[in-house]
Amino acid sequence: METYGRYLNVVDVEATCWTGRPPAGQVSEIIEIGLTVVDTEQRVRVGKHRILVRPERSTVSAFCTELTGLTQEEVDGGVRFTEACAQLETEHFADSRVWASWGDYDRKQFQRQCEAGRVRYPFGSTHVNAKQQFAVARGWPKGIGMHRALEVAQLPLEGRHHSGADDAWNIAALVVGLMTQQAWPEVDGGGGIRG
Repeated sequence: METYGRYLNVVDVEATCWTGRPPAGQVSEIIEIGLTVVDTEQRVRVGKHRILVRPERSTVSAFCTELTGLTQEEVDGGVRFTEACAQLETEHFADSRVWASWGDYDRKQFQRQCEAGRVRYPFGSTHVNAKQQFAVARGWPKGIGMHRALEVAQLPLEGRHHSGADDAWNIAALVVGLMTQQAWPEVDGGGGIRG
C-alpha cells in the first residue's frame, strides 16, 4: 500500500466544444482525460496516461478537432464516461490520491458530468489548483495560462497544447518545479493541505 501523499495525480481534460453555443440538445462532455503521476518524494514525473471517452450527449465539432486534434471517429473508440471514472479509481487510485489540475475547470467539469449522469465522482476530496499555486509562488494576484506559465518557468512545451495527456505532462513539470522551490503545499495524513 502506498503512503498517502507520495504520489500526486495531475489531471487535464479535453471536452466537446464549439465556437459559440452548443448545438441544440448537446452539452460539453469530457472526451479525453490526461493523467500524469508525480512522485512527490523524488520530485519526478513517473507515468503518463490517456483515457479516451466516448461522448453520449454531444459530437466532436470541426472547431474541437482543430483545437484538440481529436476526431469523432477517434473518441467513438473510447470508453463510456462511467468506465473512465471507474478506471481512474482502480488503475490510478484517484479516490485516495491528492490530485491537481491547472485551474478549477477540470474539477468542476467532472463534478457537473458526474452529477448529470449519476456517476460516482472518482476523486478524493483533496484537490490542488496548480494555476493558483504558480501565481502565489510569484506573488501574482491571479493565474496565467499553462502555455505562458511554461515560458515563465523556462520549460519547453512537450507535445501538443490542448492534448489532455500532453497538457497533464506539462502541468506536472510545472508542479515539480514548484515542489523544488518549496512552493507546493504539503499534504497531511488526514487529507488536508498546508502551505
